[in-house]
Amino acid sequence: MASEVVEVPMTGKMVEIKVSVGNRVKEGDVICILESMKMENPILAPVSGTIKEIHVSPAQVVKAGAVIAIIEY
Repeated sequence: MASEVVEVPMTGKMVEIKVSVGNRVKEGDVICILESMKMENPILAPVSGTIKEIHVSPAQVVKAGAVIAIIEY
């Protein structure tokens, strides 16, 4: 199966993780909420599939390019 790596688009702090390993997601589903520059930004699933790995946790400060999750499809 193919996999898609979801990366952090901008430096910020993870506010909420909305999925768990094993969850099915559809393209456009919210994976997590990232706070950056006082704004909450939803990070969306780029493909439909199953969450295989999550590399972030709530309140974690992340830099652009860091891996959020891996979706297998």
